[in-house]
Amino acid sequence: MMTEQGRVLERLLAGEFICEVSDEDGWRFLKQSANAETVNQYLSTLNRSLSSAADGQVFFAAYQSLGETERKALGSQFQEIAAGLMPLVEWLLLVQQSSGNDVPITQGSTLRSNELQTIIEDTPAFKEQLAKISRYRLFNSNSLEVVGQLNLVFKRLTELGYLIRPNPEKQIYIATGKVEYLYEVLRFIDETEALSLAEQAESAIQQGSLL
Repeated sequence: MMTEQGRVLERLLAGEFICEVSDEDGWRFLKQSANAETVNQYLSTLNRSLSSAADGQVFFAAYQSLGETERKALGSQFQEIAAGLMPLVEWLLLVQQSSGNDVPITQGSTLRSNELQTIIEDTPAFKEQLAKISRYRLFNSNSLEVVGQLNLVFKRLTELGYLIRPNPEKQIYIATGKVEYLYEVLRFIDETEALSLAEQAESAIQQGSLL
């Protein structure tokens, strides 16, 4: 039978993010300094280290040193993240705007697909935004209906680890700590490259343009 340490290591080496929402047991295990140190020591033998984001609210494995193989792997990961940044930012903005407040999605935020569907269907501007977002390569939806577009977006975000669906019988999703990690990536890019992705996303939404 696999130990908790073995299970956590397996998830980290698979590139998964561990937070209180996605894996409460694993998160609590890593929050204990002794366990974190043991995991980090093991990861170091594989050229990895235990890293965290959002003030220790989410854990993941990062490379210690970069050789040709590691650079290729990171390059592939970065291309995947970069390709999905704009669709993800536009989606986060759409959900925030449709909720009617200025509070962004954070770890633990609850999203009800049925409620969101009703709001979007009743608001032409939101309906246009969702249609555009769903056509991005990240989601690649061909559906012309709001329900089909939403279902595919939620399914894809769950596959990517940004959301979990605790009960498969209900259309209720919860944001994971990977959303917090995404915010840190966005802040880093904005600060170092002055891309202002949030502003670009808002502009794209207003112009109805596709990248």
